[in-house]
Amino acid sequence: MAAETDAQLARLEGGGTAQTGTASRWSALDPNKLQLRSDAVLVLDQNGDEVYSRHTSDPRPVASITKLMTAMVILDSHLDLREKITITKEDRDLIQLTGSRLRAGAVLTRRQLLQLALMSSANRAANALARTWPGGKAAFVAAMNKKAGVLGMRSSHFIDPAGLDPGNVASARDLARMVRAARHYPLIRNATTTRSASVRPYKGRGAITFHNTNRLLGNKTWDIQLSKTGYINESGRCLAMQAGIDDQQFTIVLLNSFGKLTPFGDSSRIRRWIESGTRK
Repeated sequence: MAAETDAQLARLEGGGTAQTGTASRWSALDPNKLQLRSDAVLVLDQNGDEVYSRHTSDPRPVASITKLMTAMVILDSHLDLREKITITKEDRDLIQLTGSRLRAGAVLTRRQLLQLALMSSANRAANALARTWPGGKAAFVAAMNKKAGVLGMRSSHFIDPAGLDPGNVASARDLARMVRAARHYPLIRNATTTRSASVRPYKGRGAITFHNTNRLLGNKTWDIQLSKTGYINESGRCLAMQAGIDDQQFTIVLLNSFGKLTPFGDSSRIRRWIESGTRK
């Protein structure tokens, strides 16, 4: 994985817009014209320069955005992605009590479980990946926190691999670091931008189709390279993604949005705000 430059990491850490030619371009945008409904917001350009920020340093529950970290830890381990894994009762969600079409006895490869965890936010898939980690779930969560430390995510802490526990917390700045690290994994980019996928987890039965949780992928005017949504009551609606706007790649983090469609609406408002400002 390619490392961020020292300058990029410093910008993410510092919280201010760097004094560069690109940053000066964003200073021409009027933040008063950007009316957003998400509580915490961070927008960075492809150089790591800040375009817009609000409440970016406070750690808060991040729900299923957690699964980006889960995927990176799995991929860093070089475990066999072709290995078949059986879903068990241990993989049930006993925190938020969500259901799943992956019942005990379902069999999928590690790669398929990764895809479903990232694309459709399948909680049992994420739990199964952690359960089958060498040393079990506790060792896997320790590896998640170690990876967060390596990435400089100093306001983050993980308790479970699916994001079901509200104790999984991170600041918007930390999540920007995580998204910018995750973009270096082709499988993560592909899985998080795939609109739907079918699998056959039960012998002798038909295929089951899962859909991506980011509805912006259905809009052909969006150029999205990586995305992950998240939601539990404690976190509100969340969205972290990388998207192309006006021939630049932007990292967008939206946390604690009120309303099911708010993160998507705020993303569109951010896009129009950048486009209108740069075209002037």
